Amino acid sequence: MPLANIRRLLKHGTLPQLRVFEASARLGSLTRAAQELNMAQPTASVQIKKLSETIGHPLFEQVGRRIYLTEAGRRVYAGCNDVFRALSRLEETLDEMRGMASGHLQLAVTSTAKYFAPRLLGAFMQLYPGIDTSLQIHNRSTLIERLGNNEDDLYMFADPPEELEVVVQSILSDPLVVLARSDHKLALEKGIRFSRLAEEPFLMREPGSGTRRITMRLFERHGLVPKVRMELNTNEAIGEAVLAGLGVSILSRHSLGHEPDHAKLICLDVEGFPVERHWHFVYPVGKQLSVAARAFMDFARLEAKSLDRDAFAQRLL
Repeated sequence: MPLANIRRLLKHGTLPQLRVFEASARLGSLTRAAQELNMAQPTASVQIKKLSETIGHPLFEQVGRRIYLTEAGRRVYAGCNDVFRALSRLEETLDEMRGMASGHLQLAVTSTAKYFAPRLLGAFMQLYPGIDTSLQIHNRSTLIERLGNNEDDLYMFADPPEELEVVVQSILSDPLVVLARSDHKLALEKGIRFSRLAEEPFLMREPGSGTRRITMRLFERHGLVPKVRMELNTNEAIGEAVLAGLGVSILSRHSLGHEPDHAKLICLDVEGFPVERHWHFVYPVGKQLSVAARAFMDFARLEAKSLDRDAFAQRLL
């Protein structure tokens, strides 16, 4: 690799200087940058001065109390971000070579996956105990907003958004079923027509929910409108309302966890059900996935089905 054109930068120890410069440019303040980096402001000033001398151009101009990037500063800022990203990718690769001994994974999922996702993460953590993991659980609209802002490492949707440019990879079947209380008048009937289901009082998730979107599509496909008795913003609340005899609902088979009371719930035998859908990993097009995120995706593709079968079998015991 030719080094002649960067020998000057290497000679003057530019990386620590770039670190101070990046923070100063991002925060618009040398004082705030020094505070963020836990160093004295005179030390930070010296680093910026040395970098300017090495580059051969002033990097900032001060107007009032705020500093602004010069043309040279803007170009250096873009370049140093490229350098930091390259070093970050190098470090991730080294983490992978060290056998995933460290790293971080922040997973964000829809509320439908709130029971299964922790089991999947738990099994992953047993295999890679050095990885620091966190789990965010939100409704669909909030999850789409976080995805648009690239706030997390990886996202899990049952109904991936169409309004964003994303990569989608299927993980696991997440069938929708019609839930009723075990003593419901339709409990023993077979092949219930969808039009008959539409006559029942219906418990619906709130606007913005992925389950609600799919449910409304099903009714529209049959040219029918649900008789919505109540809207609730969690699957648990819907489960309790079903148990109270307030109506029936369409929910994910996974959505109610393993609480004992849910043994009193049954799946009605309605034509067209269960409705097959899948959970998917989703991330923005162009996103550079961390080593931990890629390892988690590979793990999920291999283990998700067996973990789901084990959990469902325990529920039947």
